[in-house]
Amino acid sequence: MDPERQRIEEDLRGLVTGQVHCDDVTVQQYATDASSYEICPIGVVRPSSTDDVVATARYASDHGLPIHARGAGSGLAGGALGRGLVIDFSRNMRRVLQLRPDTVRVQAGVVHGELNRLLATHGRVFGPDPARSAVTTMGGVAAVNATGSHFLRYGTPRDHIRQMRVVLADGTVLDVGRHPVPTTAPVISDTPSPDERLRELVWSVAGLIDRNRGTIRATNIHSHVNSSGYHLSDVLEDGELDLARLLVGSEGTLALATELVVETQDLPTETGCAMLIFESLDRAARAVQEVLTLKPAACDLMDRRHLSLARELDVRYELLIPGAAEAVLLVEHFGATREEVEQKLEATVDLVTNVTRLAASAHIATDETDNALFWELAQRFVPTLHRLQGVRRAVPFVEDMAVPVGALPVFLRHLQDVLKREQVTASLFGHAGHGQLHVRPFLDLANPNEKRRMERLASELYEKVWLLGGSISGEHGDGLSRTPFVAGQYGPLVNVFRELKRIFDPDGVLNPGKVVPESGARMIHHLRQVLPDVDRAPAKTSGDSPPPAKTGGAGQLVELQLAWDVDQMAHAARSCNGCAACRTRAPGTRMCPVNRFAPREEASPRAKANLMRAVLTGQLPPDTPLQDALKEVADLCVHCHMCRIECPANVDIPRLMVEAKGQYVASNGLDVYDWLMARIDLMIRVAGRLPRLSNWLFGNPQARWIMEKLLGISQARKLPKLAPRSFMKSLSREQRTQPDSDAENRVALFIDTFANHFDTELVDALLKVLEHNNVDVYIPPSQHQSGMPLIGSGSLSHARRVAHRNVASLVEAVRLGYKVICTEPTAVLAVVREYPALLAEDEDVRLLADNTQDASHYLWQLHQRGGLALDFEYQDYEVAYHVPCHLRALEVGTPSANLLRLVPGLTVHQIEKGCSGMAGTWGLKRKNYRNSLRIGLPLISEVRDGPYHVATTECSTCAMQIDGGTHKPTLHPIKLLAAAYGLIDLPESLSAKTTVVAAEPQVPSDE
Repeated sequence: MDPERQRIEEDLRGLVTGQVHCDDVTVQQYATDASSYEICPIGVVRPSSTDDVVATARYASDHGLPIHARGAGSGLAGGALGRGLVIDFSRNMRRVLQLRPDTVRVQAGVVHGELNRLLATHGRVFGPDPARSAVTTMGGVAAVNATGSHFLRYGTPRDHIRQMRVVLADGTVLDVGRHPVPTTAPVISDTPSPDERLRELVWSVAGLIDRNRGTIRATNIHSHVNSSGYHLSDVLEDGELDLARLLVGSEGTLALATELVVETQDLPTETGCAMLIFESLDRAARAVQEVLTLKPAACDLMDRRHLSLARELDVRYELLIPGAAEAVLLVEHFGATREEVEQKLEATVDLVTNVTRLAASAHIATDETDNALFWELAQRFVPTLHRLQGVRRAVPFVEDMAVPVGALPVFLRHLQDVLKREQVTASLFGHAGHGQLHVRPFLDLANPNEKRRMERLASELYEKVWLLGGSISGEHGDGLSRTPFVAGQYGPLVNVFRELKRIFDPDGVLNPGKVVPESGARMIHHLRQVLPDVDRAPAKTSGDSPPPAKTGGAGQLVELQLAWDVDQMAHAARSCNGCAACRTRAPGTRMCPVNRFAPREEASPRAKANLMRAVLTGQLPPDTPLQDALKEVADLCVHCHMCRIECPANVDIPRLMVEAKGQYVASNGLDVYDWLMARIDLMIRVAGRLPRLSNWLFGNPQARWIMEKLLGISQARKLPKLAPRSFMKSLSREQRTQPDSDAENRVALFIDTFANHFDTELVDALLKVLEHNNVDVYIPPSQHQSGMPLIGSGSLSHARRVAHRNVASLVEAVRLGYKVICTEPTAVLAVVREYPALLAEDEDVRLLADNTQDASHYLWQLHQRGGLALDFEYQDYEVAYHVPCHLRALEVGTPSANLLRLVPGLTVHQIEKGCSGMAGTWGLKRKNYRNSLRIGLPLISEVRDGPYHVATTECSTCAMQIDGGTHKPTLHPIKLLAAAYGLIDLPESLSAKTTVVAAEPQVPSDE
């Protein structure tokens, strides 16, 4: 940190109660957002109250520092970026302050989707719905007047924000709404009070509008939505000035909103959706005006590229949407009854298919599930454009144009002509019902010619927008991408904007360069760096034994620790488009358990991708991964892989973080706690030599206190008991150590640490189930732990040796026709995903990975081939099934739940309450114990309080977490399956719940 930034940080920490960070690693995380731009700020303030914002504003004003307000950083125009102080409202200012029957008062950092979940419990909703509702803050909604699909029903946020508490550039706090205009010029004292400052603002702004009414009317926009420039047309009426209405959409350039009072609406009683399928984009555009006669709540348009991607990623859309479809309209209707909604939908379909004959076909969503499926098509697939391979990416720079609805067919034809002439492909999604189009051309921003093409495209398209009476921004604001074009849209009105800016912010410290154009500004300035700095970038290393990392100064290289090259790593990092989806805490997602319980930018997967890209592109020194600051961020990744699975662009954050940790460990090593946790298998083997003594120590409070101090294992954590003898040690009594079978079905068992040392009954149960199904079993005697704790901690040289030994031990069985199976999803994931990243030059590693799977997955596939015995006994109890993160990461569905549903009488409830919080050995550590419980509380509470007799999960550490918080037994699904076969007895605690009688097997479908 340079001395100037250090001084600013020290000054501000003495002024605010929130957090202040000016270090390189933190400010780099705020250098980007969901746009294509990158500007590193001087510091970041996370205020905990309006008083903190006041102190920051006064300090910035006194020292001439710009201020940039930021919520989730999900904006597409770069509106939250700048070189000054970023004020992040999303960390601490997240409270709903007051809930009334028809209004709600919220802090600026409250997330839109979370607010609506709260309102829904009261039958209310805040209607405007920006696309990133799950992460977008209400301050961000107000900043750009973010609207969304349901404008036709609810209008814009400007229509519903009644009051705002704002902080002016000089630190003055005002509560603004509708205010009477003084009849005479107010008298202002030398040190004006807030009331005097408010009267002065109202007088000055009203006078400015009055003097320029002709200019304002002459430049009025005719599109339904417009978030460009300042909103002056209807804020002064009947002697009153609506300052709240004026400030909505001002992008933090006039004042900083800390609280908002917004109107809420009744939740619709019934909703339904029609999917209209068209053979051409032109027909779809012409159909919009016809559909609007039926007064829908929403009408969205998707093009062929969007539909093709949806069909590739979800087979359900492949069945719904013909391959020849060029466009789709989603039309939603609300109604008081289901019958009313169905009548509206049928009338819509009849109008466009039979009367006008514009649509080729249509589908109607008749229930909540189908309706959600249709709307997923609109909400899910725009960010997935970044999954597409190649140097050209979908770039959001003309993604917010709005034209009058009647001009849609004309503009779309012009759009296609321009794209064809420039030889550029693009995706198109739009809220066609109000004429708003999200167009994303595919460009290579590393190519200077493509940057020039970017400006040409914008200029040509915007000229047509203006000719048709539209706006360059319908809901995303001007930001960095559109501010250079504001003068083209408004002409002389821009001078009025400048005067308005001077009235509110005389020194120009509030988000400069946005809305009001600066001299010489261009949309291609400050574009994000995407290519690695080849002069400083680390070289590719051997997959077997990478050389030790060099630890010199910033100019020296740091060798990669995983088996990939710089270009591959850079591609993984740049695949993150910053959409902020990884910040979500919405139900039904598991995205980043650490970010869910303590949302902050450094906990988000996006921040981690940004940091690694910054290292590769030279924004940060190449030895940054060797520093503690980046290691602290990397340690917030618990290697659950949920971000990789749920990220719209499938960014491989786990691999990037393993690389970062590996570089740090190669240079600095691990502290004693992390070293021991990474080698927990070694500790368990030592403890297993004296299992009785070890089990006594595991339960003794004094011994646990010593363990916590020496080993870092929380004394509050309930530890499992060691088996009297590990399974592998007792293996000599079995005749399974030679691969001599030629049976049709044969497997080699890979036995994980927990099953080997703690739950040997699980291996016995699996063996009995396999024997019952005529599956021959071979157990390679020289196998080792999977090494996942080593990989997750970054101890990669040791992990590489373990992987080598396991590959050598298991691959011969694969060559002989065996499938390798394991009861622990973590061990399977290590073999399938992590070993290839460690040993890319080992030809055997891919062969082993392709033939290794979870034990339940193997049995489910055996059933699908007709080879699974179905002679189950009736089991009368309710099962709560938790899907482990690492099983989800294998992307094989839920084979254990499928198997258990074959058992007659057994009722399986799949519990979707997120991560258990254990994350392998992470939850064992003293420093993580409380946070682990906070993450897992929803799951634990559901199992504890729900009507379940038993919990089940494949993951041993998830089972530990659930066991520690409930009185109900937690068993592996294989044990329940073995019990249903009558091969083992269930725990005594279940005997009273279970009645075993003969019954015919019930076979569900293979869905």
